[in-house]
Amino acid sequence: MLQTARHSITNARRLARYRPAALTPWRRPRAVHNPGKMLVDLALAVTLGGDCLADIALLRSEPAVFGPVASDPTVSRLIDTLAASGEKALTAIRTARSEVRRRVWELADDRAPNAGAQVTVDLDGVLVVAHSDKQDAAPTWKKTYGHHPLMGFVDHGPGGTGEPVTALLRPGNAGSNTAADHITATRLALAQLPKEYRRGRRTLIRCDSAGGTHEFVAWLAQRGRWLSYSVGMVITEAIHEHALKIPAFAWTPAIESNGEVRDGAWVAELTGDLLHGWPQGMRLIVRKERPHPGAQLRITDADGMRITCFATNTLNRPIAELELRHRLRARAEDRIRAARATGPRNLPLHDTAQNRVWLEIIQIALDLLAWMPMLALTGQARLWEPRRLRLRLFSAAGQLVTTGRRRILRLARHWPWTGEITEALERLAPLPNPG
Repeated sequence: MLQTARHSITNARRLARYRPAALTPWRRPRAVHNPGKMLVDLALAVTLGGDCLADIALLRSEPAVFGPVASDPTVSRLIDTLAASGEKALTAIRTARSEVRRRVWELADDRAPNAGAQVTVDLDGVLVVAHSDKQDAAPTWKKTYGHHPLMGFVDHGPGGTGEPVTALLRPGNAGSNTAADHITATRLALAQLPKEYRRGRRTLIRCDSAGGTHEFVAWLAQRGRWLSYSVGMVITEAIHEHALKIPAFAWTPAIESNGEVRDGAWVAELTGDLLHGWPQGMRLIVRKERPHPGAQLRITDADGMRITCFATNTLNRPIAELELRHRLRARAEDRIRAARATGPRNLPLHDTAQNRVWLEIIQIALDLLAWMPMLALTGQARLWEPRRLRLRLFSAAGQLVTTGRRRILRLARHWPWTGEITEALERLAPLPNPG
């Protein structure tokens, strides 16, 4: 959204055409209290950098761009009403987001995250610090105080960013290895995907060792669900002993994204009794790597090597490729960093039900920040994170001019990224009007 200057009309006849009388002060249009529009307005405020309900005033100050915007008391009443409705309101919001997501992916065509015939969903926990007493706030494992939401993002691959598909609000003391929470978060994430990706091998669920539990892996591989997975595993004593017994010739060099060998890293597959009790078809892959200078070794490391392990049910692919695919889960950290800059830095409301609504608003904002680059930007610009988008695109000074029944947006030629803005608008113009 671009900052605009209100167009002034000096001719008295034209002035009378736009106002009730030439000397009557201009009045802001009365806001239409549509819940859907108010939610979108709140999401736009968060997109622009807001972190509380009152920041919707930014939109209210530009009626020529955003139209009528509800007052602060009306917005507060809306949040209270949605919070009181519980799951009914949340389900309605999520259903709408799912339908819009399906349409956006269709418009994106070969730039959509499902263009490669597979959709990857990354799950990860986020710590949100509370600076005041809020419902369900509790001490966290990092010795802070707040909440521990579990979030999921669809990975757009190396050429894009990612979009949120789930945000499960949990108390700060919620366990990392809670299988029930991972199952609930995955259900919510799958419901956001087009129907053909809600089950089957074309959907890959990735997570760190927090998801490496029997219950969660068994749920992913359940008959009729058949989801692909790549989940980290805790280095148990048994896994550590087996890794130490792997002969030197059984280790395969790890690879980089460009296909070159990764210096100082090797992978191997573990078999035997380690797989007893786990779903059929599961593969256990261990990796050893020289730690970075200054890194502290752990008790599970051996011979100066950092040992990690993950499980997957993908067959007929080299273990080095599978290890690279799992390592790329680190892009979820980038998604979390972008999310922290778009609302989850803090939860501004007191009640848990209210903050669950706030998390849905944040996800709408993150959706917009992912869909706009996917549809309108190219090259490195598509990789820009929210803070860079706000600095380079959303804060560009502009002027809206109404003339000849047309509205013209004027941008400064000297702005370094005016070219990206105009090219983006040209790509968006041919798309169907969403109404």
